[in-house]
Amino acid sequence: MRIVLVNPRGFCAGVHMAIQVVDQLLDLVEGETVFVYHDIVHNTHVVQRFRERGVTFVEDVNDVPAGAFVVFSAHGVAPSVRDTARQRELRAIDATCPLVTKVHMEAIRYARQGYQILLIGHKDHQEIVGTFGEAPAATQIVESPDDIPSLNIVDPAKLVYLTQTTLSTDDAQVIIDALKAAFPKIKAPPSEDICYATTNRQHAVRELAPDCDLTLVVGSTTSSNSKRLTEISKNVGTDARLIDDASKLDPAWLDGVARVLVTSGASAPEDLVQELCRRLVNEFGAEIEVAELANESMEFALPKSLQDEMRTRGVDASSRRIPFGRFEVTAKTYGTVPITVSAKA
Repeated sequence: MRIVLVNPRGFCAGVHMAIQVVDQLLDLVEGETVFVYHDIVHNTHVVQRFRERGVTFVEDVNDVPAGAFVVFSAHGVAPSVRDTARQRELRAIDATCPLVTKVHMEAIRYARQGYQILLIGHKDHQEIVGTFGEAPAATQIVESPDDIPSLNIVDPAKLVYLTQTTLSTDDAQVIIDALKAAFPKIKAPPSEDICYATTNRQHAVRELAPDCDLTLVVGSTTSSNSKRLTEISKNVGTDARLIDDASKLDPAWLDGVARVLVTSGASAPEDLVQELCRRLVNEFGAEIEVAELANESMEFALPKSLQDEMRTRGVDASSRRIPFGRFEVTAKTYGTVPITVSAKA
């Protein structure tokens, strides 16, 4: 068996930043309870690891004691949530991904300019809930082309579409094309809303899956971008499975399989990918090759709200900038398991 291990995979810059925010806040306020509004990122292992360190996750900021620390998750929140936090005098630390914030700002700007906003995405996803909350009177959510006939359009010349950052580029394009056919004058956002990491991971699966017999995506079922990776693999003709970790691997899936594509969603820790590869090597004698399709170097600074808190406690926030790089397999051993590593352009 051969494992085709994808680069890039796993944590994007926004997820990396959000996780580091909680990690550093725990160190900074040792002894105080840290609350997080919603899952900090959509991965069960990340959330559980923080629970074990004493973090309390809530679905309503009213459940946070007055004056306590609360971290807003990477997916962003609606203005009403921020208002409630201020009213309760919570010490809010905003870990919203800057690429999500970009979409929020677009919604605010277009609403002020008198545009109706057609927001493409999954209506129950926290990112869409937060973006919708920026301009609810001007915004309608479009989940599929089937929603288009029921839209209430005042002026077809004053329309703009925005998208959830973690959508499948294929699915989003189908909806965008349908919107353009229905409303030829609809305006596009000034730059692509689907984030670079989502695009890179989807492109890698689209390119590599056709040459493999099975795609294994490490990620949680709550992760939109992880689920999209399995869908894209199936769309190009290769069966795919989404698993939280190596313990969820069913050996029956590997019957007759010679090449396995292994990747992970943007919120899945790298050690879970390593654990899966070790199991495939140990139990199936697999060899690993690394397929590198993109070089990701984006990084985000700590949010100002956390930097300010650091300064009040005498901590040098400027020394805490978070570097971000690719997770790579560079050694000839994977843990303690001998493997074969080769780079592919």
